[in-house]
Amino acid sequence: MEWGLIPAVPVPFRGTTIDEQAQSDYTHWMADQRVAGVAVWAHTGRGPHLTSQQRRLVLDTWRTALPHKIIVAGANSVEMARDAKRGGANALLAFPRREQTIAYHEELGRELPVIAFYLYEAAGGVDYDGEALHAILSLPTVIGIKVATLDSVMTFQRIAAVMRDHPDKLLITGEDCFLGYSLMMGARAALIGMGAALTDLQTSLLSARARGDDRVFMRLSAQLDAFAQATFTNPMEGYIRRMLWALAADGVIPEDACDDPWGPALPAAERDAVRRAVREARIR
Repeated sequence: MEWGLIPAVPVPFRGTTIDEQAQSDYTHWMADQRVAGVAVWAHTGRGPHLTSQQRRLVLDTWRTALPHKIIVAGANSVEMARDAKRGGANALLAFPRREQTIAYHEELGRELPVIAFYLYEAAGGVDYDGEALHAILSLPTVIGIKVATLDSVMTFQRIAAVMRDHPDKLLITGEDCFLGYSLMMGARAALIGMGAALTDLQTSLLSARARGDDRVFMRLSAQLDAFAQATFTNPMEGYIRRMLWALAADGVIPEDACDDPWGPALPAAERDAVRRAVREARIR
């Protein structure tokens, strides 16, 4: 996973039904991208909301399309972890839990390697303190931590400092809104919803950082910051629909396969803004 992009992929819906053709088209498009793998059942993929049958369909299509890539599956229970293992996932993204935090990560780790998840509280996350972070990262089955603070650079800096005591673990950015800076602060991989679209620009960003090409890195950072400003905006839960709109604008999925049954309704003007952001990112 080091210096790799793991897009947290959304699921294309028409109304409340998964568009299976759009889902298949999306997986095959992603198979041509230079990604390390994908993350299914994460927040972007509405994992806790999907039925077990829908989760199985999603994982099966990705495993088939990306047979040699890493599949990370979101999990908030041992049952989800076991389903992920049966479906061929390679690792788990542990949804945050406030109670029995260490035991929870240990339980998931008995099924598959675990990526811990620091998520900002407004999105249902837990503000793990330094003691909890050290305890989680000391578990042998925890391979790293994804950090998604939304907009708290100071929190990211605090966690990056904790990581210095765990050099064998991977700091994975989930910071769509300051992706470039999070890589400068020590992240060595990205697992992000923004990676679901304009994927090639983000794999190029990571490659530029890995090889020390500062000119390309700074140019791509600016492009992706502009894209994030159009897609990660209030209401924040709307970002999932906006990522689907971005995929449609890029010709990956149909224009009418962009529903998010659990997200807020958004005005047509926002879709126009996403289209412009995709177009402008492509011509810079």
